[in-house]
Amino acid sequence: MTRLAGKKSSVLAAMVLVLLFFVPRCPPAAAAPKTATPAAVSGDRDLSLKKEVRHAIGRGLAWLTKAQSPGGYWSQPEYPALTGLVLTAFMGDPGDRYRRQRPPFINKGYEYLLRCVQPDGGIYVKDLSNYNTSVSMVALQVSMDPRYRDVLRRARAFIRGLQSDFGQPGKTDNPYDGGIGYGSRYPHSDMSNTMFALESLYYTRYLRDEEAKGGGQSLNWGAAIKFIERCQNLPEFNDQPWASGDPRNRGGFVYFPGNSKAGEETLPNGKKALRSYGSISYAGLLSYIYAHLDRDDPRVQAVYDWLTRNYTLDENPGMGQQGLFYYYHTMAKALSSYGAKKLTMKDGRQVDWRRELALKLLNLQHEDGSWVNENGRWWERDPVLVTSYAVITLEVLERGL
Repeated sequence: MTRLAGKKSSVLAAMVLVLLFFVPRCPPAAAAPKTATPAAVSGDRDLSLKKEVRHAIGRGLAWLTKAQSPGGYWSQPEYPALTGLVLTAFMGDPGDRYRRQRPPFINKGYEYLLRCVQPDGGIYVKDLSNYNTSVSMVALQVSMDPRYRDVLRRARAFIRGLQSDFGQPGKTDNPYDGGIGYGSRYPHSDMSNTMFALESLYYTRYLRDEEAKGGGQSLNWGAAIKFIERCQNLPEFNDQPWASGDPRNRGGFVYFPGNSKAGEETLPNGKKALRSYGSISYAGLLSYIYAHLDRDDPRVQAVYDWLTRNYTLDENPGMGQQGLFYYYHTMAKALSSYGAKKLTMKDGRQVDWRRELALKLLNLQHEDGSWVNENGRWWERDPVLVTSYAVITLEVLERGL
């Protein structure tokens, strides 16, 4: 990922950004040769898979249509992020059916989100204010509705105001400084919430010029990057004593400084190492991308190398079946944004990760069109949440096939 050039804000910029994690479509293929070649066979295979993926997306969206409550929300009214994910899934439909001419049920969903806008600019009901606001911002942005512009501008200011600064003002003297947490209940930043916050700012960044004219403050990006570093097992950049450079964990991420949901292990030298794990390492890679770090930056390369070494679709590395669909979701967004076409394994084998992940999700889809994780950690027994994750993941993959 190269640094983004220019700061021009325009309607065109907004239209480009609305592609969100749905990375740009590949250019049209040249006319097929008369004699089949390996490339042509591969293209036919991808076209076939692309049609299957579109069919699965359609079935998933049909299930979500039926799952909406009379109040316009999905799953739980206290957490607009759940509705935000559903709306993002509908707006990313490959046929663009739901954005061009929004049906009444989609309008009802957006009306519910607007009812959740608070006087402070956040989009939440009672708690988890960062998570709910960030996810809802993306849903509002991908709708391409200019009426939401002011809501998004105020929500951006709210998110920036959540950036942690626990020590001396303006200094990153506390391990949690620079990051963002849930916004309530938990007195620390974490890597997942930081990723969601940076994502919402990244995809609405065309509003920066307007904010600057109005005297709005910018996020402290240097502090944000310092927090991301402090969540990575990379002693060259992480100044925390627990950071480990051992081969098993080097380059990967933990949940927040000093805490890994994957626990810890004792190294041969007797030192305790916090274990890196899959989903949060993809969140770390995404966060570096949203912070505009170059693709060849050593911090970016280190996490990409860890993710390649630990690539699997059978589990969330380090966590088993916990958070499996969040893992797939962050994998698709991160590898697409990074520009990874294939992954090179230790034995030199080239893995077509898009194809493998698409086939995995096709096989996991239930007969009624939904997806769900049998492991309920992090709400993944909620079919609305998991179906939204799966549909958005397939939409990302479809655009890269």
